[in-house]
Amino acid sequence: MKKTTIYSYACAVAVAACLSACRSGGGQRTVSVTPRVPVLVPDSAGCVDMRLDVAVPPRYFSRRSRLIVLPQLREGSQTLCEYDPVVLDAPVYSKKMHRLEALYGYADSLAGLRRPVSRTRRGMVVPYNNKVALPQGQNNGRRVYGVVTTDGCGECSAIDTVLLAVIDDPADLFRRKLAPKWVEPRFEVKPKIRKGRGTAHIQFIINRYDIRPELGNNRAELDTMLARLAPVVADTLAELTSVGIYGLASADGPLSFNTPLARNRANSAMRWLCDRLGLGAAERRVFTTGSRPEGWEPVVAAMAAAGNADSTAVREILDRYAGQNDDVAERYIRRLACWPVIRDNFLQKDRKVEYVYTYKIRNFTTDDELLRMYATRPDAFSEDELLRVSTLKPTRAEKEEVYRTTLRYYPKSQAAANNLAAILLAEGKAAEAEAVIKGVGPADGALSVNLAAAYIAQGRLDEAEQALAQAPAGDPEARYNLGIIRACQNRYAEAYDILKPYGDAAAALAALCLGRDGEAEAIIRQLEPHDKSPLTAYVGARIAARQGRADDMFARLQRAAADKELARRIASDYDFDPYRADGRWTALGVGR
Repeated sequence: MKKTTIYSYACAVAVAACLSACRSGGGQRTVSVTPRVPVLVPDSAGCVDMRLDVAVPPRYFSRRSRLIVLPQLREGSQTLCEYDPVVLDAPVYSKKMHRLEALYGYADSLAGLRRPVSRTRRGMVVPYNNKVALPQGQNNGRRVYGVVTTDGCGECSAIDTVLLAVIDDPADLFRRKLAPKWVEPRFEVKPKIRKGRGTAHIQFIINRYDIRPELGNNRAELDTMLARLAPVVADTLAELTSVGIYGLASADGPLSFNTPLARNRANSAMRWLCDRLGLGAAERRVFTTGSRPEGWEPVVAAMAAAGNADSTAVREILDRYAGQNDDVAERYIRRLACWPVIRDNFLQKDRKVEYVYTYKIRNFTTDDELLRMYATRPDAFSEDELLRVSTLKPTRAEKEEVYRTTLRYYPKSQAAANNLAAILLAEGKAAEAEAVIKGVGPADGALSVNLAAAYIAQGRLDEAEQALAQAPAGDPEARYNLGIIRACQNRYAEAYDILKPYGDAAAALAALCLGRDGEAEAIIRQLEPHDKSPLTAYVGARIAARQGRADDMFARLQRAAADKELARRIASDYDFDPYRADGRWTALGVGR
């Protein structure tokens, strides 16, 4: 057997002579765990409580020896870490050790762990209790072996290796059974009224209102206004319902003069736009024009932006005469010493023309029309129409595409975000599902259930509970997911109470974790006729393994092993250890 160093401590030749006998020859049986090897489940902090009883057979080591059982956490053939050992000192060994410490000042590195044993001829049960942190990684399939040695010289060859405990964390199995909330949208035909607005900065010759494209940046401003409305006019699915064009009257000069001038400039912009759009008399009837004062606010804002100190004086005048027309404020602004600077530098050389327009998009009412138009014009759909299309698509991939399209045009669509998140959760994309939900704003209702599911899948259980607190009272998916949270927290009694009414694989697994194999089997028996999933087959296989039903176990394992993640778990599950020598095990192709 491979030589294993238990603890390295210096040992003088005299000490080696005093402590002879590396192993006695009395015992024939080996150290074991009683009554059976425990299956340990990590807590939410990644720790396990190794509470077990180590049974030492009669005459296993001599009265002149020390028995050491060193627990080692292993994953396959790799040793991950070692824990405090069980150290039993037989009577003669104990006396010699005390003598060495008293006479020679010998330092025993195991002094804090040793337990004196009065008789080695009798068997004994030694309790071992140690809470240890597990290294990061998958915790299922790890095992704690005890390397057993009898020591008389400080370093010795291992004489036995025994299985002390099995580490099994089923949290990943429970997370597979999350219950996303699905929303089936209701389709209502509603008018599709859309709005648009813009501002054109157009220069005019002083006191004139005719449009001159060659002045300043007029051509680009006018073309932008035209580009906003031309697609609506050209769209066969759209009907222009209103266009309002408003000229903003200058702050400088009499309001009684500027107001009609601004209205005339708005009329000029309207005529220019209608001519370029090629609109007839009937179509021009939806256009209206008007004017309103621009006020001195843009002037004082420009002064402040330029760091002009006189902006404070202008602001005081505007505040003092707030509510009165621009002529009153202008009278006092012109009296300021800085008026020439204001006039030459901060009065706008162009005039604002604002425009607001609305148009109606034709509704799609039949399913055939919805599907046909969606292929070419999803931009013409209302949110309700897009959600209706999602219900008409047969596959999950097609539905996902429709929900992504819906969110592109309606970024705050909660129904699209909710159902897209449900699809992503089913695909194992929890982080993306979380981002989709958070992208539409605060999560409540169905969104909170799916946000909780995304958190659970990522192991963020506290955040999941907080999200579920926002779910509607009595929501079945919310309660189910709370059961999954409790299972992931290793609170199996609470988890089973919650999950049992749902009667699925998660409920059976919770019963199995509690050792209620009969209840777990009853759930699986009722479930299997309509649930052929690999997880259900896996839970059923573990039950059959515990009950010694090999044929039943292998039949279920065939279905379970089709899932790659489950196949890896099957390869190391302790329940299947008694069957690994069976030829059918090799045929499964799951490894160890």
